[in-house]
Amino acid sequence: MAKKRPQTKATRPQLTDGEIPVVGAREPCPCGSGRRYKACHGRAAAQAATELVHRPFEGLPGECDWVALRELVPAATAELTLKDGLPEGVPSVTLATVLPMAWPALRRDDGSVLLGLQNDTASGDISRDLADTLLRALQAQPGTPVKGRRAPADGPRLQDLLDPKAPFEPVVHPGFEFWVPDPENATPDVTASLERANAAAIPTVKLQGVDAAYWCQTPEKNHLRWVMPHPEEKLLDALARLHAAGRSHLGEGTRLVGSFRAHGLTVPVWDLPSGVTADDIEKPAAEFAERLAAALATDAPLTADERRARGGLTNRQVTLS
Repeated sequence: MAKKRPQTKATRPQLTDGEIPVVGAREPCPCGSGRRYKACHGRAAAQAATELVHRPFEGLPGECDWVALRELVPAATAELTLKDGLPEGVPSVTLATVLPMAWPALRRDDGSVLLGLQNDTASGDISRDLADTLLRALQAQPGTPVKGRRAPADGPRLQDLLDPKAPFEPVVHPGFEFWVPDPENATPDVTASLERANAAAIPTVKLQGVDAAYWCQTPEKNHLRWVMPHPEEKLLDALARLHAAGRSHLGEGTRLVGSFRAHGLTVPVWDLPSGVTADDIEKPAAEFAERLAAALATDAPLTADERRARGGLTNRQVTLS
């Protein structure tokens, strides 16, 4: 019997992870491992797409206001400045808290772009999803909305697209009329969406004397919700020092009731009497900012009363993201 010739396996080209194309989950992985894509390089790609970025707006001008517009403010807009300038035919790019029909973005008839912020995102990086939506909106036909999708794991983020030196200046609106430049020609669906959104919007005002503090009005009481950039542990220590000393309030009848986390930042919340307006709270908020700065500069260990105050604040803390 003739001997079998030893078989030689052809040498497969070596591909780096960045060169592995995306294929169907059940298809053989293009790397040549013999495994299905979902069990090989698809696993890393899926993890990269879903891994949560805790501070998605870090590095952007006005990070605290980005968080506020994402989580706290019903109706607001802010003009965005692109690093490379506006493409031809795009007169402006505007961030909006919400768009009609919950569209992720909209290319208006005049070519301008509205980018929606308060939308569900398909990956764990809001910044990457928003950047992907923005790029597609810049290329969309005028007069068309942009649908959501999962952004490529290696795609750019907002930090790659926006000018880091440009100011971020939110404008809070009493309603969503900014959706419709020409209300008489709006479609019935958009008109109905506008009416529903206006009916649900909580009156909100941005304070002028301090950064990223927003007054809002509810039927029973008013609130101040203030997004702060300080490291969480240091901020909670400072708030505890003030709370234990009876100096965490914003005037008579007001009370620091706790805080929540949102996108890596801490947001203290005060209850205000229903008669206290945004104008009324401007001066007390500025005075509190000075007291907080002094407390943040203190490195002394917390006293027993301050530890109890901190425990109370921590127990009332919730996480939104």
